[in-house]
Amino acid sequence: MAKPIKIPLFLLHILIIFVFLFDSSISLPLSDCLVLHKISNFTLRNSSNYAHFLRFSLQNVRASGQRIPKPTALILPETKEQLIHCVTCCRRSSLDIVIRCGGHSYEGLSSMPRGKNPFVIVDMMNLNRVTVDLVSKTAWVEGGATLGELYYAIAEHSSSHGFPAGVGPTVGVGGHFGGGGIGVLGRKYGLSADNVVDVVLIDALRRELSRPNLEEDVFWAVRGGGGGSWGIVYAWKVKLVEVPARVTCLSISKQGTNNELAQLIHKWQYVGPNLDDGFHLSVYLTASATNQAIVTFNGFYLGSRTEAISIINQCFPDLEIPEEAYLEMSWIESVSHFSGLPKGSTIHDLKSRYWAEKSYTKVKSDYVKKPITMEGLKGALDMVALEPKGLVILDPYGGVMDRISSDSIPFPHRKGNLYNILYAAFWGEEEEEDRCLGWVRGFYDYMTPFVSSNPRGAYVNYVDLDLGTMDLTNVNGVQLEDNAVDKARAWGEKYFLANYDRLVKAKTIIDPQNVFNHRQGIPPFPVHFHDEL
Repeated sequence: MAKPIKIPLFLLHILIIFVFLFDSSISLPLSDCLVLHKISNFTLRNSSNYAHFLRFSLQNVRASGQRIPKPTALILPETKEQLIHCVTCCRRSSLDIVIRCGGHSYEGLSSMPRGKNPFVIVDMMNLNRVTVDLVSKTAWVEGGATLGELYYAIAEHSSSHGFPAGVGPTVGVGGHFGGGGIGVLGRKYGLSADNVVDVVLIDALRRELSRPNLEEDVFWAVRGGGGGSWGIVYAWKVKLVEVPARVTCLSISKQGTNNELAQLIHKWQYVGPNLDDGFHLSVYLTASATNQAIVTFNGFYLGSRTEAISIINQCFPDLEIPEEAYLEMSWIESVSHFSGLPKGSTIHDLKSRYWAEKSYTKVKSDYVKKPITMEGLKGALDMVALEPKGLVILDPYGGVMDRISSDSIPFPHRKGNLYNILYAAFWGEEEEEDRCLGWVRGFYDYMTPFVSSNPRGAYVNYVDLDLGTMDLTNVNGVQLEDNAVDKARAWGEKYFLANYDRLVKAKTIIDPQNVFNHRQGIPPFPVHFHDEL
């Protein structure tokens, strides 16, 4: 009779580790899997620092309520390899993956589950390196960097380059680029996503994919097709844009009768979208504590103060802006100027990713294709005056936005759109929620006759769950019903118009099992359709 073979204990341990490392079908508790892959920067629900890391990047307090399910763990990978292993461990542990970059999702989607399944937040904050190459006029930006960190890194290397993106310095590049990315340079250089030339995408199979080995539909989709649906973008390669040595900022607030204010906004509808491409003139509508409407015109010009004064005096003399309101500065100083950082902040503060002024938030959005009538604007100003916690922003399009095809990337709102509207309310006490939500939704309803229709357009980065949601709870291994693609049209065609179907095709190519998603994500075609693609 043959003697049993005795395997030394240390070799047995090595064999077990080898099997767990390379056989992804074997289930393994999350913490064990992370430790096995040498990931120590994570926190579990019973850890003392759990609450701190959960709230650090969560900007919308509505997403932190007691009724909102909390993640099993938060993982903060520090390298690309750790990020890949995060996907491995979450999938082995049968945990849904929620990706968080800056935490600025207006509906808190980067901090909340997509259904009733247990989930993990993969927080990208430690993957925030920016590498600038002035020879190629590009930069590689890790997916967890903020806009402020990107702007600061560019300015460290050059005073004649910038990048078109939003004004919020703590906004994460991942969600911002993923949904398009509107900013004050948009009329000159387009969206952030228009200036993305490559990505490094980690997909559900833990593959590391970039432009040479990405399907063209997938590379198209990740640039403006909404965050959270395609995989995890480890890094973005962006094209830098030229900025002059001096730029000009202006801001002037107007009060008066509704008729006087409406006349200014009415005129702006013809001026703002048709100014020089380098001039961005937006309108902010707020209410005073005494329920009087305030109209503020915020301007940014890629040029000198003298040139800016001349353009406004010629095109919009009705504003009567005093010359001292025109402030000339460098591009990076203008970024700080519009950042919303506390008074006295410097450009060094752009690198801070913590935003102290967290609030309860609700937003909605619209697109305007024809100038709104005087009567319509006066009614809108009446609505504005009702809520001191409200804000309405009119952002002009035109310029290069008219010259970029509506299907060049998934973001479709190009030629024919005069401006975008953001309706928002920010409040500090839970007791104010019903009133503020009612105001935002009421304003949106009032604007129905004056905005785009069939479908009524919306901007995906101003995510709005009122447009519809999908419960992605996994039941017996099945996440989606056959009608998921049609159900998601409720929001997909508002955000992406005719580009929605191509996004579904891209999703089916890169993530047919729907591993990466959220309640307003892009679903794949059902399995029996896959062979037809």
